[in-house]
Amino acid sequence: MASKEIDIEFLKGLSLEVYQKVFPLIGTKEGAQRLERGAGGDISMEIDLVAENTIIDYLEKNDINILLLSEETGKKYIGNKETIEKTQKKLIVDPVDGSTNCSRGIPFFSVSIAYAEGSTLEDIKMAVILDLITKDLYWAEKNKGTYLNDNQISVSDKGLSDQLIFEIDFYLWNLRKNLKKYRSILKKLYRIRVMGSIALSFCLLARGSVDGYIDFRRGTRLVDMAASYLIIREAGGKIFTVKGEPLDQSLSMELKFPLVACNAKLEEILKEELRNINSE
Repeated sequence: MASKEIDIEFLKGLSLEVYQKVFPLIGTKEGAQRLERGAGGDISMEIDLVAENTIIDYLEKNDINILLLSEETGKKYIGNKETIEKTQKKLIVDPVDGSTNCSRGIPFFSVSIAYAEGSTLEDIKMAVILDLITKDLYWAEKNKGTYLNDNQISVSDKGLSDQLIFEIDFYLWNLRKNLKKYRSILKKLYRIRVMGSIALSFCLLARGSVDGYIDFRRGTRLVDMAASYLIIREAGGKIFTVKGEPLDQSLSMELKFPLVACNAKLEEILKEELRNINSE
């Protein structure tokens, strides 16, 4: 079989293949069976491994030469390693982002897939995130915009005078400390949400349903946000560190991203607040 080239339609097809395999396991005891700790640091469930194996099988069946960076396996060369190292082609996936939601029947989880040619976030060329309940497909190509199914979407244009909704991700053990530290930002918000799937949360930001996201954990991993990084950027959103600095990280499984994402109108306001907080 001749090797296929990866394009956005290929990535869409891959995400739908995952959907077909995992949908029967959603909310079941079999799907929630806890196995071993994956490369991303979390305990893998049966549904995670089924999704990841589906991705690997699909890539192998289509004779793709690529480095897979995945939540469960970590790094895996698929195809000719010499060719892969020369082209620097990578697929960064979270087979089931929000697997705890999935195992408990909470309908907010997704498959997240990003394609890159290079070694940094800026080298991500295409991204697909599929809502594994609604089958809504979010996708983006670099310099071509972000889409929900067939319609182009963009972040909100809300500012401080509006009722802002943010998602805040945090650990319970240091919640009180962070509420105090970031109070100058939090008091400007109307509502806070905690959804449980970073990839889908960023999609809500890309479509204007929420206005911002802050990671209090300082632990957003590459597989959590590689696809949504491009989806946010192409929808007109902004992403930066909790120190208000640009993200310029390498595509490494070892790195964690302390990040903030928001619409363009809120960018400078949040950066100024963050610089003030971190200078105290």
